[in-house]
Amino acid sequence: MGSLGALMKHPDDFYPLLKLKMAARNAEKQIPSEPHWGFCFSMLHKVSRSFALVIQQLDTELRNAVCIFYLVLRALDTVEDDTSVAADVKVPILIDFYHHIYDRDWHFSCGTKEFKVLMDQFHHVSAAFLELEKGYQEAIEDITLRMGAGMAKYICKEVETVDDYDEYCHYVAGLVGLGLSKLFHAYGSEDLAPESLSNSMGLFLQKTNIIRDYLEDINEIPQSRMFWPRQIWSKYIKKLEDLKDEENSVKAVQCLNDMVTNALLHVDDCLKYMSALRDPAIFRFCAIPQIMAIGTLALCYNNIKVFRGVVKMRRGLTAKVIDRTKSMADVYGAFYDFSCILKAKVDKNDPNAQKTMSRLDSILKTCRDSGVLNKRKSYIIENQSDYTSFVVVLLFIILAIFLVNLNANWRNN
Repeated sequence: MGSLGALMKHPDDFYPLLKLKMAARNAEKQIPSEPHWGFCFSMLHKVSRSFALVIQQLDTELRNAVCIFYLVLRALDTVEDDTSVAADVKVPILIDFYHHIYDRDWHFSCGTKEFKVLMDQFHHVSAAFLELEKGYQEAIEDITLRMGAGMAKYICKEVETVDDYDEYCHYVAGLVGLGLSKLFHAYGSEDLAPESLSNSMGLFLQKTNIIRDYLEDINEIPQSRMFWPRQIWSKYIKKLEDLKDEENSVKAVQCLNDMVTNALLHVDDCLKYMSALRDPAIFRFCAIPQIMAIGTLALCYNNIKVFRGVVKMRRGLTAKVIDRTKSMADVYGAFYDFSCILKAKVDKNDPNAQKTMSRLDSILKTCRDSGVLNKRKSYIIENQSDYTSFVVVLLFIILAIFLVNLNANWRNN
């Protein structure tokens, strides 16, 4: 759970963190007993804890389909990401991956840690996939085919232009949005969303990840992974890897802000997509990652730490997003709050300041025009005295110790 220092600064993080911890334990208890399904849901918890929590809200039928869809694409992504696998080996696997999901015996050793386990025991994923209804299988196969082909294309091609960047993000994430929309439609609870909106849902998340993960990708061994488009970074530096050098800090931040400004283009589409969803569980499943993305961009913008280490939302704020996201009022409120935070960080001397402000003003107007901002639960924490924070945290810690001891006594009895 969050560090004591963070809880002292943000004492109202404690209850959402406690709820998140309990939800995680409950989700682990709900792992199916069948070996192949048990493997799939156990693996889901290992490769993405946050996704595993959100997916548990879905009805069993849809949850199973989304779990397998996610694991198939994680496996595909593991093949693409492993820079130790030669291109002439990797490309045919990516292109043929949509066939492999039907083969109970297929596996390919690559990746590290939990991802290697996923690849070595991929037969469990195939076995579960073959138990899904045909509509789900067809949707997963179609997206796997298209994504594999797109990934193979960019194994042999660099991201040069912004159009390349959009195309690459479409292949690796926009297609995820399209696939999820197909699964929601096959389940019967949602209309089939326009492809442009589904694509933007994926692009917004992917571009946020690419921005946040600059340092991890550029330091990848044995070979760097470069996804920032040359058309953007070449305005500031000669080589993409030079952005992490201290002497280039000013140019690095300007380039970063340019990348964030590009990502903001997709927000209006994302808000339109989410506002059309009818099923509350599907809505939360889609909305929580989008709020996390705008929050992450607000943290990354104008922040040199992106080039020095890991920049991510504190766990308490993540827990609040998961706990409080129930309706479009909450989504508009969160996007409004995080956009205001981002807007306050814009330096008028930044080369893209005017463009950034214009895009933020558009997002803020959309949120205001929704007419529901007065219903929002703000994620901006009010200032409190140090004494009040200390007392609140102390009470929460005492409560937590009491609950742990009570739980232990129940088990002993």
